[in-house]
Amino acid sequence: MNAKDTTVTTRPVTRQTFDEVLVPTYAPAAMVPVRGSGLDLWDQNGKHYLDFTSGIAVNSLGHCNPIVVEALTRQANTLWHLGNGYTNEPVLRLGLALTEATFADRAFFCNSGAEANEAALKLARKYAHAKFGPHKSRIVSCLQSFHGRTLFTVSVGGQSKYTEGFEPLPPSIDHIAYNDIEAARASITDDVCAVIVEPLQGEGGVVPGDKAYLQALRELCDQTGAVLIFDEVQCGMGRTGDLFHYMTYGITPDVLTSAKALGNGYPVAAMLTTNELAATLGVGSHGTTYGGNPLAATVALTVLETINQPEFLARVKQAGDKLRGTMEQLIADYPQVFTLVRGAGLLLGMVVTDAWKGRSKDIQKAAEANGLMVLIAGMDVLRLAPALIVSDEQIAEADRILRVSIDGLL
Repeated sequence: MNAKDTTVTTRPVTRQTFDEVLVPTYAPAAMVPVRGSGLDLWDQNGKHYLDFTSGIAVNSLGHCNPIVVEALTRQANTLWHLGNGYTNEPVLRLGLALTEATFADRAFFCNSGAEANEAALKLARKYAHAKFGPHKSRIVSCLQSFHGRTLFTVSVGGQSKYTEGFEPLPPSIDHIAYNDIEAARASITDDVCAVIVEPLQGEGGVVPGDKAYLQALRELCDQTGAVLIFDEVQCGMGRTGDLFHYMTYGITPDVLTSAKALGNGYPVAAMLTTNELAATLGVGSHGTTYGGNPLAATVALTVLETINQPEFLARVKQAGDKLRGTMEQLIADYPQVFTLVRGAGLLLGMVVTDAWKGRSKDIQKAAEANGLMVLIAGMDVLRLAPALIVSDEQIAEADRILRVSIDGLL
């Protein structure tokens, strides 16, 4: 090897490099983004894209938001990491801010939504074991839900495509139809330790929870002593126009999980809960190396304080109404392609017609070719999750590009 080959920091890389050196768990787009600002992205060839994915509802304040960049840079020059034999000032401030802003008394910090849900499920099992005995261990989740990719959380998520080949799966996990109150009543009995639900299903097709259904889950958990867990990894942190979506419904869970937008792209997650439940996880019962380190906590606190302002959240609702109205007009103009738009705030799903079933990916690729990045939620739903700072002009531009793209496909 030549001396000049000893470093890869300046070596050219392409999309083909992914196929050569990375485990093929993803099939990324052909283009490789290299720079971002707000909702604007540029690839290796200098081509511009309008980003309506926000990294799958992560970059809610946009790419390279200057407020977040300043906070991260300041902390990077101060203190990076400590083992969990020590605490730090940023994580203490973040814990105070989250508990003051929500129903929760306590917070546990980790790195991802899967890890937050893993902690929530472990907490529920341990709490039930201590209070009621080992017989109370069953977990009830919903079909088409998504709660993470660890073996435990992917088993709790109700999508068999993610568990095939990983058997045997953890036992005592049952799945019921989403928004089906009778199914919930039949399944949530005295042996259930936890009910976990997304108030707004994301990966399952951008399906909103019915208020009556979520209220029924709350009542059934109260009756049976089960822990109600709201997974707000995708729909929380201002995405629907309230800081967390449970606030929209006025239905309070026992545990709430947050990640994704909490760090605006920096890996951080939180499990929020009450004093009574938190007491179950004593010293040594659970942990994580990087959870709540000073860098992550500083970023998360900056994001939280930026989003959790009345005027900011009011604008998210306004932008959500604008985006929904724009997409409803698009559906009216292309009834052969789309049937309805569903979701809340700035997390919306465009459901395709029977004639277009299985083709949401085709629409996504066509939009990307024309400079608009969008998501899918399954093969029958086009998903829109722009940064919460999206402007009316950017919504109009996304509409224009979608129309050009659909015209091309037609």
